[in-house]
Amino acid sequence: MPSKTTAHPAKKIEKEKDKYIEAIGRRKTAVARVRLFSGRKAASKTPEIIVNDLPFSEYFPTAKLQKTVLAPFGELSLKEYHATALVGGGGLSSQAEAIRLGLSRALVALNPTWRSKLKSLGFMKRDPRKVERKKYGLRKARRPQQWRKR
Repeated sequence: MPSKTTAHPAKKIEKEKDKYIEAIGRRKTAVARVRLFSGRKAASKTPEIIVNDLPFSEYFPTAKLQKTVLAPFGELSLKEYHATALVGGGGLSSQAEAIRLGLSRALVALNPTWRSKLKSLGFMKRDPRKVERKKYGLRKARRPQQWRKR
């Protein structure tokens, strides 16, 4: 009796062969893995960005966060690229900035001449700030216990 196979391995590789550039973006505790597809181009007026299997406009509800994510495309006047991002950790603001860094790194890998423009805008810089740990004997990282007379 022949065994059931779902797909031939060669067909699976051809299907996944869609060319993309992958980059990592980080900020605080947020980490974003961004894939910029160069083969598939979006037909709409704005770049098609999928974040955690949702359109980025649904994942980031405010206009400020959406503008943060689209900033690298807007500065380079690009509208035809498709990108996906898997992001986790941190809050929505730091996730948006992590995606912005990942997109910037992917765009520079695609075309190194864009680096100077993105770097001058501060999109190529990773923001390393993290929350300082709480110390023994203090209420917070640096806040001492409140003094009381009685």
